[in-house]
Amino acid sequence: MSKPRTIFENVGDASAPATAKPGGIDRAPKGARRGIRAWLMLIFVMVALMVVIGGLTRLTDSGLSITEWRPITGAIPPMGAEAWGLEFLKYQATPQYEALNRGMELSEFQFIYWWEWGHRQLGRTVGLVWALGFLGFAVTRSIPTGWTPRLLLLGAMGGLQGAIGWWMVASGLEDGMTSVASYRLATHLGLAFVILGLCAWYILLLGRREVDLMKARREREAKLFSMSTGLMHFAFLQILLGALVAGIDAGRSFTDWPLMAGTFLPDGMFELTPLWTNFFENAGLVQFVHRMAAYLLLIFAFVVWRRSRKSGKAITRRAFDLMLVMMILQAVLGVLTVWNVAVLPIAIQHQIGALLLWVLILNARFNAQYPREQLIRRA
Repeated sequence: MSKPRTIFENVGDASAPATAKPGGIDRAPKGARRGIRAWLMLIFVMVALMVVIGGLTRLTDSGLSITEWRPITGAIPPMGAEAWGLEFLKYQATPQYEALNRGMELSEFQFIYWWEWGHRQLGRTVGLVWALGFLGFAVTRSIPTGWTPRLLLLGAMGGLQGAIGWWMVASGLEDGMTSVASYRLATHLGLAFVILGLCAWYILLLGRREVDLMKARREREAKLFSMSTGLMHFAFLQILLGALVAGIDAGRSFTDWPLMAGTFLPDGMFELTPLWTNFFENAGLVQFVHRMAAYLLLIFAFVVWRRSRKSGKAITRRAFDLMLVMMILQAVLGVLTVWNVAVLPIAIQHQIGALLLWVLILNARFNAQYPREQLIRRA
């Protein structure tokens, strides 16, 4: 017969005292957050370099020097005089050569060929770095929970970017074309900035622990985040408009500022038919729209910056300070680009400025969404 127990007696094994267990977030596998972050930083730098080299390729009219899309075998450049002669013959059959470069020497062709080959080769290298990195993290089960779809998305967009790149180049090889279609150039550049934006956002997320992000999210500055999201979208639209300007060399058509050929509204803004083609192919209208959008973007940036003054976080306010400074500098670079007929050194600085501004807008937006903790005396 069992011995009676009092109501004060402990039930269970007294040798195993209860211990507090960490929350689900802390128990979940963390993965190689630092390693993946470093890998994404490398991809970001390489894609940014691709954008710059792509701009130089466009400014030197080198983009149509390679007339075939060979993703694998195209990695090997021409070897020997015969191979170079064959590549030169292919280029001589293009409308661009007939209209702009007739009589070009082989050495001149080699100059533009190496620009385009280098651009494509860097694209292949980016794809290889992504593939090796993703496979390495996947095989070692180092990818944090929920991050596999995000990293796969980057790889898929990189592959799509290669296909769009050839779709863009193919437009310049058609009869009557001496350069690529401006809207295809804008699509190609736009996707590059989307990839850069995702990389930057992922890098920022991986720079902090999940538990810290969840705590910060509860202190998000919703209005400031919403306004910075609008600024991000507006800046992206302006980047696309800039690509349209570059695609038809509109930046070299009107080289005075603040007027355009001495007037506010340039002549012949809607002279092309059908009407809609003016928004893509009319140099006066395309540059006018780009200028007006720049003014509105700058004003909106001031409005968002003014709102950021209400933030209680010094780091957030500083992020928006940097954004505004870069926005003003980018506007100045735009004016200098116009005044100097889009000469290569200044035009490429304007493009690099767009990259820096894009990252700073994303950083400011991130700080509005995930404010960092700070000491009270620094508030």
